[in-house]
Amino acid sequence: MPKLRTRTQIANASIDILDTEFFRALCEPARVQIFRQLILKGRSDVGTIAAEMPQDRSVIARHLQQMERAGLLRSETDGRHTFYEIDGPAIVSRVDGIAALIRAMVPLCCDRTAS
Repeated sequence: MPKLRTRTQIANASIDILDTEFFRALCEPARVQIFRQLILKGRSDVGTIAAEMPQDRSVIARHLQQMERAGLLRSETDGRHTFYEIDGPAIVSRVDGIAALIRAMVPLCCDRTAS
């Protein structure tokens, strides 16, 4: 992440990070439940995940695709089956970037000791 120095740079970077598919993907209860299933079961195909969910298989497939586009999951196709798993390194990288942005923001707008 480039060095952010001004309030405008930090504000713009904050909006860019917070208004992303990453967070939108985590705001849907069904996707949170899918994420939970993948934590519990590990690498799974759509059918395995859908068997534990109230939604139709096609709805689960769309949620999985959105979560993959958001960088939460990765997929691998084996024959007619697509298997999904949590992309831990990508999530850690994203969260590290968010934490770095917040650390840069604190002294400019949120540090009570700076007053």
